[in-house]
Amino acid sequence: MVQEIVVAIVAAVSVCLLLLAASARVVKQYERGVVFRLGRMHGVREPGLTMILPAVDRLRKVNMQIVTMPIPAQEGITRDNVTVRVDAVVYFKVVDAPNAVIQVEDYQFAVSQMAQTSLRSIIGKSDLDDLLSNREKLNQGLELMIDSPAVGWGVQIDRVEIKDVSLPETMKRSMARQAEADRERRARVINADAELQASKKLAEAAKAMAATPSALQLRLLQTVVAVAAEKNSTLVLPFPVELLRFLERAQQSPPVGSTPSAVAATSTEPEPAAGEEPALAPEPGQTEEPAIAPEPGQTEEPALEPGPPGAGGRSSPPGGL
Repeated sequence: MVQEIVVAIVAAVSVCLLLLAASARVVKQYERGVVFRLGRMHGVREPGLTMILPAVDRLRKVNMQIVTMPIPAQEGITRDNVTVRVDAVVYFKVVDAPNAVIQVEDYQFAVSQMAQTSLRSIIGKSDLDDLLSNREKLNQGLELMIDSPAVGWGVQIDRVEIKDVSLPETMKRSMARQAEADRERRARVINADAELQASKKLAEAAKAMAATPSALQLRLLQTVVAVAAEKNSTLVLPFPVELLRFLERAQQSPPVGSTPSAVAATSTEPEPAAGEEPALAPEPGQTEEPAIAPEPGQTEEPALEPGPPGAGGRSSPPGGL
C-alpha cells in the first residue's frame, strides 16, 4: 500500500515537472514574446522567464535588434538617359512586435522587396550627377519611400545608404576625359594669370630701369654672373643697349657737312622721263667737258636720218648727187 502511494506521488511529481518544463519559456533581453492562445493573440511577454499553457498557448519570439539588410544591385536608366547599376543597404528594427507578426507574413522579406522597388524609382527620378555627388538627399528620399509602408508593419527604418554606383566603361572614359580637360583648362588659366602678373611686374621694373640707366647695366652684369656660375660651355658676350640706340640715331640723322640747301636741291632734282636714260654724274676729280660751238661761217651738218627700209641702211645727202 505504501509502495503504491510512493509510486503515485513520484508519478505526479514527474508529471508536474514535465508540465513545468513544457510551459516554461525564456525570452532574451533583445526579444519580445507574442503569445497566441487558441489562435488569438493573448499578450506580449517581456524578457525573462515566462510561463504558458502547454498545448494551448503558442509563443513567438520577435527580434528587436537593428537589422542590416543589403539591397541587391538594381540596374536602371537615370533621368538623363544613362544606364547605371546601384546597390544600397537598409538599417531597420521592429518597434511593434504584435504588428510585425500579425500584419505581415515575413517583415524582412517585405522590407527587402520594398527597398528594391524604391531604389529603382529613385534611379529613374535622379540625374547621374545627383547619384554621384548628392547622395545624402537621395538617401533621405529612399528612406521616406521605404518607411511609409513599413510603419504599418511595426518596422522603423533607421537609415538607408547607397553603397556603390556602377557606370559603363564608355561613360567612365568620357568622365575621365572631361575631368582631364577641366584640369587642363584650370592649369592654363592659372598660367595665364601668372603671365599677366609677371608682365605687370616687368613693366614696373622697366620703368624703374628707364629712370636709372645704370640699373640696366647692373642687371646685365648680374645675368652674366648667374650664367657663368653654371658649368657649361656657353659663351656670353654682353652688348650694350646704348650702342644700338646710338646707331639708330646715327641712321636717322643727315650726314655731317651737308647743308640744308644741298639736301633740298637733291630732293628737288627732276626725275628722268620714261624711256630716257639718266645723265651720268661726273666722277669725283673729273670735270665735265663743255660742248664745242661751231666756227664762224660754218654751218652745222644735220644729223643723218635713217632711210626707208631696203635702202641698205644709207641715206642720200640733201640736194642729191
